[in-house]
Amino acid sequence: MRSDAPAIPFFRSRWVEVPEGVREVPGAPLPAGFRAAGAAAGIKMPAHPPALDVGLLVSDSDETTSAARFTRSGTAAPPVLVTRERARLDALKAVAVNSGNANAATGRPGMDEAARMQGAGAMMGRTTEDRVAVCSTGVIGVQLDGHKVVRGLLEAGKSLSPEGVGAFQQSIMTTDLFEKRATVEVDLPGGTVRLAAQCKGAGMIQPSFATMLCFVETDAVVSAETADLLLGVCVKRSFDRITVDGQLSTNDTAILLCGGASGVEVEPESDGELRFGQALDALLRQLAIDIARDGEGAKRVGRVTVRGGHGPNVERVARAVGNSPLVKTALYGGDPNWGRIVQAVGLALPDTAPLPVDVSIEGVQVCVAGMAVEHDVPALAERVARDEVEYVIGLPGDGFETEVFFSDLGYDYIKINAEYTT
Repeated sequence: MRSDAPAIPFFRSRWVEVPEGVREVPGAPLPAGFRAAGAAAGIKMPAHPPALDVGLLVSDSDETTSAARFTRSGTAAPPVLVTRERARLDALKAVAVNSGNANAATGRPGMDEAARMQGAGAMMGRTTEDRVAVCSTGVIGVQLDGHKVVRGLLEAGKSLSPEGVGAFQQSIMTTDLFEKRATVEVDLPGGTVRLAAQCKGAGMIQPSFATMLCFVETDAVVSAETADLLLGVCVKRSFDRITVDGQLSTNDTAILLCGGASGVEVEPESDGELRFGQALDALLRQLAIDIARDGEGAKRVGRVTVRGGHGPNVERVARAVGNSPLVKTALYGGDPNWGRIVQAVGLALPDTAPLPVDVSIEGVQVCVAGMAVEHDVPALAERVARDEVEYVIGLPGDGFETEVFFSDLGYDYIKINAEYTT
């Protein structure tokens, strides 16, 4: 895979609004004060040349603040547990990560290896263990060879640089078909700052939030409280809104690191906080849509918007449609079979018949109050053959609205996952 920035624009989804004063900086290094690197430690399946599978990300400032979000899985992996329980989540300074092995369902030995990673990351990042987050992604239920990870971290530590972001990105990827990373400049009242993000994820994706790792760095001065608030809000509008296959990962982690090298402060409850938050929101929403777009074997991404007067029902319907194999296969085939959507709505809301549901696809009304309406079928078929397809569902009442981004479901998803460990 190429380590330079992709030729296509990062912000390319019609569902992401790019705020005024936010500019993509293609091919840019990490924001000032950050360094990263990747190394090949032999954790991924043999490849020629060896694949990068261990990464290290470091902030050089001792004043770095941070925020983090993790999976809510009942079988959360040791890296998540170690980071959540042993690290200062408001003052993280480094991230040690490996791909190819999730270090999940590995018991006490897995906890020991995650702690070993944390120690090696602290040594190479020149900080204390409680300021290091550890992350792993890959196969579940296989013991992680911590010696390989440590050797990889030692190698990565020797080549840390702001330009190492490409190697770091590659080191965190598993079944991803393309890199998910970007750097943007953001104009704030006090000056211009940079935000950069690197993300991975393509399968075992479900709102709440996804099998994904995401690392965000900024040279803005941001308090830990503000960082936590903004990351929490933006995750709910991005990674919490995607699904590929309805599965909840053991290793989900999103981390925001604020190094402060620009000297530009994001003050709480200010216009600067609003602009910074809008930029972070756009960045994470595009990355989330990219994960859905890169769903294993997928070729299209859908967005379902549901409106109605009962919040829990609105949420149930959105997730039911986004996770429906019938809806997802129709999306894959470019088939405007809206009956599958009605079926998914009924499954989510049993014992509510007769339910006066409205359905439109790409702006074309196909169902009103639970009954089919005439529409231009060939024109609709042409619209659902595009890369992005919009579905809008209306339930009785007003006051609540939600959205879910979802990938289609095709032949390659079965092939990729049937052969994942073989």
